[in-house]
Amino acid sequence: MGRWEPNAPERLSRAALELFAERGYENTTVIDIAARAGLTKSTFFRHFQDKREVLFGDGRLAGLLRAAVAGAPPSAGPLEAVGWGLEAVGREAFTAARREFAALRRSVIAAHPELQEREALKGIALTAAMAEALKGRGVEALAARVAAALGALAMNIAYERWSGGEADFGEAAREAIAEVRAAVGTSAFSASDPV
Repeated sequence: MGRWEPNAPERLSRAALELFAERGYENTTVIDIAARAGLTKSTFFRHFQDKREVLFGDGRLAGLLRAAVAGAPPSAGPLEAVGWGLEAVGREAFTAARREFAALRRSVIAAHPELQEREALKGIALTAAMAEALKGRGVEALAARVAAALGALAMNIAYERWSGGEADFGEAAREAIAEVRAAVGTSAFSASDPV
């Protein structure tokens, strides 16, 4: 591939993920990634701050989620608004074309504790984005936090199902929200259970 060809971020992401899977995260350098993509190190740094950012992005997902939850219909309750947000994010970020990349990304992260920690931090940021959007919709702070935490659980379930090839992300998100809603409404949380 020539250096002039378009889609440098996608090429760099694919190259990085392939190298992380082949050599391990620690044994892959930015120079290796750029060379595999047929680009220069400076091109890499125009698109990413470091090699971790290839896997975790620049916060665009949190922004998409925040905007989609905020833009849910006014009649939507907190968890419904979160579901609306998850479906919108699925249409933008979790497309069929990205499924293979996501599955490989999951396996790379699972093999590296440093990356697992970064993934957890990203999850916290996504949960905070949902809570912030809900508060902006007038939802009381504690209710917003609870709905965002349940939404994060549903998002993780949907992501696992989608990246494993089981379903469309929007469909998986709808099912996960329904399952979470049902679990919260069951006697699994009754007062007779020990805390």
